[in-house]
Amino acid sequence: MSNHQIEMRKIKKIFKLYTEGVSKRKISSQLRISRNTVTKYIVFFQQYKFTYSEIKAMNLEELHLLFHSKEKQKSERLQVLEHYFPYFDKELKKTGVTQQLLWEEYKEKHPDGLMLSQFYYWYNVWCKSVSPVMHFAYEPGDKLFIDYTGQKLTIVDEHTGELQDLEVYVCVLGNSHYTYVEASASQKKEDFIRCTENALWFYGGVPNALVPDNLRAAVTKSSRYEPKVNETFADFAEYYATSVLPTRAYKPRDKAIVENAVRIIYTRIFAKLRKETFHTIATINTRILELLEAHNAMSFRGRDYTRTSLFKEIEQPALKALPAKRYELKQYANGTVHKNGHIYLSKDKHYYSVPYTYLGKKTRIIYSENLVEIHYKHQQIAVHTRNKKKYGYTTKKEHMSSYHQFVSDWNPKKFMDWSANIGEYCYDYIIKILDKKQHPEQSYKSCIGILQLAKKVGNIRLNNACKRALDYQAYNYNIIVRILEKGWDAIEDNPTQDTELPMHKNIRGNQYYK
Repeated sequence: MSNHQIEMRKIKKIFKLYTEGVSKRKISSQLRISRNTVTKYIVFFQQYKFTYSEIKAMNLEELHLLFHSKEKQKSERLQVLEHYFPYFDKELKKTGVTQQLLWEEYKEKHPDGLMLSQFYYWYNVWCKSVSPVMHFAYEPGDKLFIDYTGQKLTIVDEHTGELQDLEVYVCVLGNSHYTYVEASASQKKEDFIRCTENALWFYGGVPNALVPDNLRAAVTKSSRYEPKVNETFADFAEYYATSVLPTRAYKPRDKAIVENAVRIIYTRIFAKLRKETFHTIATINTRILELLEAHNAMSFRGRDYTRTSLFKEIEQPALKALPAKRYELKQYANGTVHKNGHIYLSKDKHYYSVPYTYLGKKTRIIYSENLVEIHYKHQQIAVHTRNKKKYGYTTKKEHMSSYHQFVSDWNPKKFMDWSANIGEYCYDYIIKILDKKQHPEQSYKSCIGILQLAKKVGNIRLNNACKRALDYQAYNYNIIVRILEKGWDAIEDNPTQDTELPMHKNIRGNQYYK
């Protein structure tokens, strides 16, 4: 490096021009810096595998510290200590491990080594030299940071050639930086939740908290202290037994880890896809997973381990277990319980029963692909299997009052069995009523009225009344009531005797009709 360090702004400019393909001679001429100096700075950046996006993210103080630490002549004790830094960095990701504990282990092996304060200083210098963004220590399995890239990917309709822009979802585990990326049609709630769920199954476990940016699909109202989480996303988090901790608005450090991941993804995924053509979301995501595997398998700059190795060794064991099956996305609607004890779900044009005690109450309907849940004042009062038959009814017997339960059991067999217990004439009479061409409910009501008369007059009288009504060929409730009131059921039939008619001059006789 040159003896006199140039301005930090010019250092950034050197690498920017170099990555744009400008020759060292032209850079030297444009910035009025010697060609040897330009070459030394470029070699320095290449030696430590910096990308332009990483250099751009550094502030001037971080750049100064980076070069300052490299330019100083390092003592032998410092070189020995620096040899341990990659190991220390990996160990600090484990629960309970502190810098002081690691320094104590170092001092046991090197009693003449640097003291604790120097250890802190040089370790922090090393961290900044290999990681431009401020380092935060996260517990294994604690947080998953979520965001979308600003730029979009594109697919091409195979038949029309029409271009469709895709949103790109990115999430990063805080401890191992193990990354997941997926392209989706939109940032809407359905796509956002599906991507987050795919990420959890990609990781094979669930972190303690999900940390999304203030996306509309995740947060309906941002707040520094108590942001309001989207109702469906909150339900999703509850299903996976995790929490939602949205980042604070206008606090970029809260999401530095995922924004840094986005910058790297631009280089390692977006740049490599720029010359490839895809026709479906599925095919582009398959390719993204291939590039993502390579990204996670690359060593961190200045370290001898990868995101994948950290994840498998430290973070994956700390994740909570996944549920037995995936989450069913839920939708929400409001409904009022009708007088017939049912609510109407307009999405399917279908009716679902609720307990009769909630008649007239306003309810909250939560429905998924397979289930319909009905809530009143945040308490679940009914659950049904979803039925998409238009204008149909899904009814549970226990939801109905005792009278309505009785009515719901009306059917021809019920009345036929009931009448058979009263008598054969009653049975025949009920059959005649059921055979009448009228609405079934009207027939059932007539049957109920007739059969319940047995409680008042007894089976024998009712059976006889039905016998008399059969003779009259009158089939309705009112004729049975009239027969009983008049006592006609007690009149005995006199068989007709065959007698010859008396002779009379006014009687023509049977010969008349021949």
